[in-house]
Amino acid sequence: MEQDSNAGLPGVTAPVAQSRRVPPELMAIGSMFSVQLGAALAVPVMSAIGSVATTALRLFWAGILLAVIVRPRFGSMTRQQWFASVGLGIVIAALTLCYFVAISRIPMGPATAIEFLGPLGVALIGSRRLLHLTLAVVAAAGVLLLTREESHWSVDAWGLCFAAGAALGWAAYILLMKRVGASPGLHGLSVALLVAAIAAMPVSFVAGGNMFKLTPVVWTIGLGLLTPLLPYALELMALRRMSTRAFGIFMSMEPAISAVLGFAILAQHLTLRQIAGIGCVVIASAITSIRSRE
Repeated sequence: MEQDSNAGLPGVTAPVAQSRRVPPELMAIGSMFSVQLGAALAVPVMSAIGSVATTALRLFWAGILLAVIVRPRFGSMTRQQWFASVGLGIVIAALTLCYFVAISRIPMGPATAIEFLGPLGVALIGSRRLLHLTLAVVAAAGVLLLTREESHWSVDAWGLCFAAGAALGWAAYILLMKRVGASPGLHGLSVALLVAAIAAMPVSFVAGGNMFKLTPVVWTIGLGLLTPLLPYALELMALRRMSTRAFGIFMSMEPAISAVLGFAILAQHLTLRQIAGIGCVVIASAITSIRSRE
């Protein structure tokens, strides 16, 4: 009988220890739903204290809550684990902040499309089969169909640069999360979220967001659970059992999930172009999860 590698390890909760019973694709879908739900609920908070302050507080509460649950033993981590976790934390902070700065300068559609070039790029790296290349192209076409604005795209140079930075950050996030997830438990992720919170807080003060309004701050505790705490934990466990290529293409379902939730919750009607985009990303992701599963 195979021995459970997580058994007896401190800071490993029962759901983590039994995560191998849950399909990694289901974890990825749960992560995407959590992110989109958190984004919808964050709208009034961002209008009150600003998007940068909201992001910083999310990271802060997520880091604190996970540290309380996991109680990471910093002294037991190796130098390689520290480097990977600290690097992941810096990337998480940079990725999140770059995206919000980008959508403050250019429309959200093109910003999201550019950001998704990150995981799609990861999906293409090292691909040796025509099928994988074809699926990446199909997913990319679906993302563009979902996020293409009817009007002309903005040519704001800084906005495009920050969106490109978010794309690079997402690619680095996938690769680093794979490395951090190689160690059992959630100790590495706990350290990463604490580092991300420390890195994001000074930026939020510079941005001038009001972080001391009681009601929005209380709301950010729940938002920290929905995103990033729950999604990052699910993605870490999913990446332990999926290749980065499969994960990169599979996560391209997120624009489709966002569009569906926008229609269901916010009454945002879908065009035929958006429905076609949903079909592209769902088909590409489904085939990838079947053919590329580790």
